[in-house]
This record gives sequence, C-alpha cells and structure tokens, in this order.
Amino acid sequence: MLPADARLTASSDFARATKSGIRVTSQHFVGYLYLSPVTNEASAKCGLIISKSVGGSVKRHRVARKVRHAVAPCISQLPTGSLLVIRALGQDGDLKIESEIADLITKLISRSEKAAAQ
Repeated sequence: MLPADARLTASSDFARATKSGIRVTSQHFVGYLYLSPVTNEASAKCGLIISKSVGGSVKRHRVARKVRHAVAPCISQLPTGSLLVIRALGQDGDLKIESEIADLITKLISRSEKAAAQ
C-alpha cells in the first residue's frame, strides 16, 4: 500500500504527468514520469489509470492492488517532487506485474537521468 503522501489524487497532476512527462511503454503498461522544474522536498507521488479495457471491476481492482504493491518499494528511488503515473493496458491472463513494473520504473529513472544531464 502506498502511504497517503505518496498518492497522486489531483486531476491536474495526472494531466501534467501524462502530457509533459517522460513516457516508457512495456507490454501491459505505460509509465509517465514528470520531473518538477521547481526543486522541492516533497516526496514523489504515484497514481494509477486502469480503464475498463483491462476487464471487469474485480480484475481492474486486482491489477490495481498488484501495481500498488509493486510500486511501493520503488517510490523511494524516484526523484523528490516527481509525479509517476502508470496506465494499465489490456491484460491477457496471469502475468508478472511486479517484474514488469520494476523494469518500467527503472527505464523511467534512467531516461530522466539522461534528460537531466542534457
């Protein structure tokens, strides 16, 4: 479970991350990482977008729980003040969500470091 201060709740923050953030796609997920131009000490925040294309209510909530569980240990690796949004694409059967999310976050962090270096 994500701590309350690490949850992304404002729709403007979701829009900022998905429109202006760094984007990485995997087989079942799309990750967006927005790095705040203002240096602040706020912790990184994470939000999920899980549409009906994933499946029925039970399946969507199961995927959301697995994604939150996979993101929780990685949230401390993100830059302070950053916004992370993970969008689930259509799911097919049982998959390894934890490893796919970890790879997605690793790629987002490496791309953000490359962007910051330029």
